[in-house]
Amino acid sequence: MQRLLVALLAAFDAAIAAAVGLVVLLAPLTLLWTVAFGISADWGALWPLTGTLWQFGHGVPLSVDIAGELLRTAGIAPEAATFTLSVTPLAFLLFTLLSAARSGARAARAGAWLLGSLAGAVTFALISTGVALTSHLAGAETPLLLGILLPTAVYLLGALVGALRVAWEDGDGGVLDRVHDVVDSWGEWGPVPSAALRGAAFAVVGVTAFSALAIAVATLARGGEVVALFQATRVDALGATVITLGQLAYLPTAIVWAASWLAGPGFAVGVGTAVSPAGTQLGVVPGIPILGLLPENTSIWMLVVVILPIAAGAFAGWAVRSRLVWEATPLETAHRAVIALGIGALTAGVAAVAAVLGGGSMGPGRLAQVGPDVLAFSLTLGGEVLLGAAILLLSPRHRDELAEERTDRWLAEMTDADGLADRPAASPMPTDDQPSPYDTVPLDELGSFRLPTRNPGDPVG
Repeated sequence: MQRLLVALLAAFDAAIAAAVGLVVLLAPLTLLWTVAFGISADWGALWPLTGTLWQFGHGVPLSVDIAGELLRTAGIAPEAATFTLSVTPLAFLLFTLLSAARSGARAARAGAWLLGSLAGAVTFALISTGVALTSHLAGAETPLLLGILLPTAVYLLGALVGALRVAWEDGDGGVLDRVHDVVDSWGEWGPVPSAALRGAAFAVVGVTAFSALAIAVATLARGGEVVALFQATRVDALGATVITLGQLAYLPTAIVWAASWLAGPGFAVGVGTAVSPAGTQLGVVPGIPILGLLPENTSIWMLVVVILPIAAGAFAGWAVRSRLVWEATPLETAHRAVIALGIGALTAGVAAVAAVLGGGSMGPGRLAQVGPDVLAFSLTLGGEVLLGAAILLLSPRHRDELAEERTDRWLAEMTDADGLADRPAASPMPTDDQPSPYDTVPLDELGSFRLPTRNPGDPVG
């Protein structure tokens, strides 16, 4: 019954995660529909638009085909009537990923991590299928198969990551414990995989923090350009609110672009453009307010910012090394080198996935290429993190660390079985025939012991 309850709760978590993501889109769109079109609006197009944007927020590319009448009204060239949008607003994807990780961790604590993860993923797949089948929007289509698979894959990945993290530490009484035993049998190589994963998590968090800080600094420095672009759009308060909400959905995507800028390769905002610390080459860019943060020019001295990803790697190396010392796991140089390589490789993998989701096409013509280059970004960031982690992991050990290791070794030797065997044997327990010399009896039973007595007439003292 408990496993059934875990599966039901995991399915409920998946339904809540999908519902929240859809409502976050549906609520402002409903308000916009009401204000812009009134009661007589075509409400039948509201749900297809919501479902299409929800799929787009989970990495599903969006094919746009502008009708001929709108082309003539807006003055758009015929060759720009068909294009693809593939730059994902990562806020929706991250929400689903984190919600799934929370659900998977709860299932792991209940002792059914695999069942909970699969139950949540199946429920999310059913919801994704329903959304994909009912979200046919004229002029903006998403591939049906990708519309089902990509949101489901995002949820399943998050659930498995959250569940495995908890089940690996707490044990599951099943396959993970057997895998854990196999890894422990590797001897000194046993802690290497978990240390590399832990270090990669610290490195990714550090790079994300530095990237968010870079966006905050750019907002303070070029906030006037953003306001000017807002004013140039000539929209009312409702339109400005919609634009602001859309840019907030793209804030994690902007963090990915900032991370690529800090790493050195930079990113593109159109074919033949480049925005990097070494230099900026921009042509005409769309009048989107958030693009006002792009620097007009940069100096070669700005390459000093590559120290920040290296610092994130150093932070990861320090965290891993401190954990190894605290757990009394003094690994050799070869083991620490492999941990550093693992941290760099895992960070490069995360960067590659982020670049794929945060880059692609943003419009017709030259806007078909925007965002960071996947290969350059992943290799550069992975190499910088590897350098920082190696500095901390492979540096000579401090004398306090060596002293602590010697103390632990001495304590282990003192409590060794061989040392216990050298101790004198304990005296045998006394029997009834041989009373112990430590036995006690009441004082009045000792015949030789008498308390002094005093008559009433005797003088005191």
